[in-house]
Amino acid sequence: MSSRLPGIGITAAIERVRWGVWDEVVTMAPRSYARAVEEAGALPLILPPGEAGQERVDAALERIDALILTGGPDLDPAGYGAEPHPETVAGSRERDDFELELTRRAIDRGMPVLGVCRGMQMLNLARGGALIQHLPDLTGNDDHRHTPGAFGDHEVRLEPGSLAALAAGGTRALVKSHHHQGVGELGEGLAISGRSLDDDVVEAIELPDHRFVLGVLWHPEEDDRSRVIAALVAVAREQAVAA
Repeated sequence: MSSRLPGIGITAAIERVRWGVWDEVVTMAPRSYARAVEEAGALPLILPPGEAGQERVDAALERIDALILTGGPDLDPAGYGAEPHPETVAGSRERDDFELELTRRAIDRGMPVLGVCRGMQMLNLARGGALIQHLPDLTGNDDHRHTPGAFGDHEVRLEPGSLAALAAGGTRALVKSHHHQGVGELGEGLAISGRSLDDDVVEAIELPDHRFVLGVLWHPEEDDRSRVIAALVAVAREQAVAA
């Protein structure tokens, strides 16, 4: 049996940051993702956006055992053929294109995939689905991002027997989230496996015919109680040993 730590790919954002006298464009991911992966007994590997070609994407996937699609800015509506909503603030199209190809090819390989918030939306787009660009238009409130720069707590209900319920450790979970977009038309093969208890917003989607392809609208990396990332790592470890 191999003792190698499974490698978990973590997608990164492109951002301009300042420190000291420096003002630079960097690739970055919140430390909480790497910390959660390390605490689950795996090796975090940051995947910076780059050319979305098959060769580069496959080279990245060859080096990891599972993929986490991280949160971040809104996806560019032009990338999925939609007009931008006034509240949509798109990030890097380079990142969008890279992660879209990364997601599709990871699923084709049977690799465990976890999409977090924006990553859940990316998963839905990768399967041909669509997004709701501003949930308050439907819910009538902005409860899912009520405090700028802070994660709010709310409860979700998860389908019994679903991957979401298995990963979260039950059919009810108190989760942390901050977002204003969500899943619209569901992508091919995906099933809804979780909704917000208060307003019925889709909170979890998954591919039932895959071992672990899961999208959650909340942020398990920000919650020390969450078992979701540990569940991803456990499957990645099992598949790495069996390979």
